[in-house]
Amino acid sequence: MNLKTAIIVFANSAKKELEHKPIVGGEKLFLELTKKTISVVKSTELPFFVFSEKNQKGNSFGERFTEAINTTFDLGFENVMIIGNDTPHLKKHHLLESAKHLQNGKLVLGPSMDGGFYLLGLHKSQFNLNKFLKLPWQSRQLIKSISQYIEEADITLSKLPILYDIDTIEDLKAVTRFSFILSRTVAKIIKNILSSSIKFSTDLFMTSYKSHELSFYNKGSPSI
Repeated sequence: MNLKTAIIVFANSAKKELEHKPIVGGEKLFLELTKKTISVVKSTELPFFVFSEKNQKGNSFGERFTEAINTTFDLGFENVMIIGNDTPHLKKHHLLESAKHLQNGKLVLGPSMDGGFYLLGLHKSQFNLNKFLKLPWQSRQLIKSISQYIEEADITLSKLPILYDIDTIEDLKAVTRFSFILSRTVAKIIKNILSSSIKFSTDLFMTSYKSHELSFYNKGSPSI
């Protein structure tokens, strides 16, 4: 066991997560994703910590994210990797590969399709608190800014494969294209959500169509 490296699971509760993610019926999904993520993390046998809205500190996402990293380094760990709970294709080998790169002095980045990242791993010497706080968190400029941060600090970067994280219904559709590497439970929940979404859209379309049809044929009383 590598006691110098710790994993942070930075993930809100399912209810809190859905305040910012427009996925109807998604609470069951995020409960399962959190359960799966923690199971994968435990399988690495690395020390780990879970930061949810209950113990995160800061007003903005960037402040809370940065403080989670800073707090873990303060516990005496030399390397930290931080992940969320919304990347269903994240596997044990991604984490172990990251831990290996960290031991070799590299900063590790797992880019996501939306322009952010699903994993960030770094040594305490590569962590600048003030510069991290100024990064454009939760924007499409984040990867570009982190790349600039890495270049300016002359840090060696190791990239993991690009994976999808889940923020919208469209992300769920994309994730199902690789359903063969999803757990059966997650795949089933996603399928049910998408089926409900299609039914809702169809019902909404038919209601709108009938309303339009009635207004089209209802010419009203003839003028005198």
